[in-house]
Formats: sequence, C-alpha cells, structure tokens
Amino acid sequence: MKFAIITHVIHKKEQNHFFAYAPYVNEMNIWSKYIDELIIVAPLQNSKKSTIDSVYNSGNVKFMPIQQISLVGRLEVIKAILNLPKISWQIYKAMSQSNHIHLRCPGNIGLLGCLIQILFPNKKKTAKYAGNWDPESKQPLSYRLQKWILSNTFLTKNMQVLVYGEWKNLSKNIVPFFTATYLESDKDLFQVKGLAKKINFIFVGTLVEGKNPLYAIQLIEELYKKGFIVHLDLYGEGLEGELLKDYISNSNLEKVVKLKGNQPKDVVKDAYQGSHFVILPSKSEGWPKAIAEGMFWGCVPIATAVSCVPFMLDFGNRGLLLQMNLEEDVQQLITLLNNESGFLDKSKKASDWSRNYTLDVFEVEIKKMLLQ
Repeated sequence: MKFAIITHVIHKKEQNHFFAYAPYVNEMNIWSKYIDELIIVAPLQNSKKSTIDSVYNSGNVKFMPIQQISLVGRLEVIKAILNLPKISWQIYKAMSQSNHIHLRCPGNIGLLGCLIQILFPNKKKTAKYAGNWDPESKQPLSYRLQKWILSNTFLTKNMQVLVYGEWKNLSKNIVPFFTATYLESDKDLFQVKGLAKKINFIFVGTLVEGKNPLYAIQLIEELYKKGFIVHLDLYGEGLEGELLKDYISNSNLEKVVKLKGNQPKDVVKDAYQGSHFVILPSKSEGWPKAIAEGMFWGCVPIATAVSCVPFMLDFGNRGLLLQMNLEEDVQQLITLLNNESGFLDKSKKASDWSRNYTLDVFEVEIKKMLLQ
C-alpha cells in the first residue's frame, strides 16, 4: 500500500532521515506499520531537529517538499498565492500515486488537501481532524470550511474522518476517535499523592497566548498568597516565554514557578508522576494530550471547557473545569484542596479513564481502518 500524508507540520532532514514534532510522528509511525511506502507532502525546514522531534520509522519514505503557507500579513498572502499552483500540484501528484490518502487537519495545507481529494472519489481516504470539532464553537472560516467539506458525503467520498469527542447530528463518515501516548505495559501503579505536603502542578504545552500559561501561573500565585504550599512547573517553549519569565521575576515567584523549556518524553513523564494536578487553561483544543497524559498518572486535570474536554473530565467528576474567572477558579481549587478524599477520588477516576486509551488500543483501531 502506498500511503500519502498531506500535512502542514514542518519537517527536518538529517542524514536521509526525516523528523517532525514527536506526538505527530509517533502516531504516524503506528500507521506506517501497515503500509509499504510512505509519501509525505509537507514543508521542509533547513534546521536541526529539537528535543521534541521524532524520526519516521518507515524504511521506505518518499518526501515531497512544499512551501509553508501563512496568511498573516499582506506579504505572506502574496507569497501563498504565488506558491499555490506548485503546492497544489505536489498534493495532486502524491494523491494520484497513492492507494490511501491521509489528510491532517485543520490547517492551510489541510484545506488544500480537502479540496483536491474531491478529484479522487474512488480512493480510500482518512482525515485526522486534530482541532475542535464542536459545531457550536467560534472558529476561523478556513476551519469551518474544512469541517464542511469533510462532513459533506457528496463532495468527500470513501473517507473516514477521525474527530475528537462525540457530537450530535454527525454525517455517516465522521468517526469519534482519540489519541494516546502510553502503552498497556506503562500501566505501572503510581504512588497515591496526598495533599499533606507541597502540592505540585504541571503545565505542558506551547507557551503562547492561546494556551494561557500566564493564567496557570496566576492561579498558583493566588493559592501561594493564601498560604498554600504550591509549586508549578511549565514544560514547553514559545512566544510568551520572556513575558512569563518577567512576570515570575516581578511577582517574586522564582521559588514557586519554574520554566522548564522543552524536555524529552521521559522527563515529562517523571514530572507527571510527581504532580498532583495538570493544568491547561487553553482557549481551543482538540484532544489535549497533556491532560490525558497527566490523568494517566493520577494528576487531577484543571482545564477549560473547550472541545471534548468536558467529556474527558466527565463534566467535572474527574477534574475541574475552569470558568476563566480568577476568583471563582481559585475558590473551586481551594475547595478541592481542603477535601483530600474528594481529590483522591478524582485522581483515581482520572487515571482509570485515561488508561482506557493506550497506544495498544489506538493501534488496533488504526489497523482496522487500514485493512478493512
């Protein structure tokens, strides 16, 4: 089987091996176990791989580089228009050479893929929509257009669209799905973490406005001011890194909040295992892996009610749903911190739920789709 991936994810090349963002590549390595040739259509960047990049395991990779598309600013729009014919041709060529077309959405490249796949109604196709599928959410026009094309069974034929969460009134080609990080063999017993001593919080994600890392810091700051012995580690890098560093310094929080940067998977795993709470006050998500990963190790999740997060947290039974009102959110945290049995109950429920979604289960479902 020749399997073509159409994606906006930026790739890097070192010694004839291709690298990209680890969670995405690790997932695609599972798909590639059941194919003969992997055709990748994606932007290729001339830079060294980072600690959060992984390599494709497939021994037969054909890479078709395309220009990255950005629509932020007039110059970027002009460049995108000029590059559009060549990018579209590369996508069309990859699709025509493949037996199975796989789209990664949402994104500008994903939108082009959605349009061009219409020309191949008889080819087997899948799409992974890694964003928020909630029909009621406010989203950019390009995202709404991708969702409309993918769910339109007249335009989009012979495709299964994998989405996060369970929603009403879905078209027949939409498949509620999930993602995973850990194996069945990772289900080691974790140490039950009581609240008698220091309470550890962890944030894992890109340090950008959309993920709201500053709000996470402010929550911990308020708890600290009220006399709780708390600590927050933030794992990740991004545009808000310097702003957060300044805020921590100006607020005298150096002993309470630490910026850890990008770290390998095992380091983050150890951090989850030592934390009581995983926090993500994000404005938009698909399936937030940081939340699911923390829950796997018994961290009680604290997250905004976006996308499928309310489902993941069982509407508050196995976590706390943020209202994005600092006073209200601090108060609901204090209520839980003063109720250790309630905390332990949520911790167990969080772990029990997350451990249903392992890479072993994920691989079984992927294999079914590819071989059916």
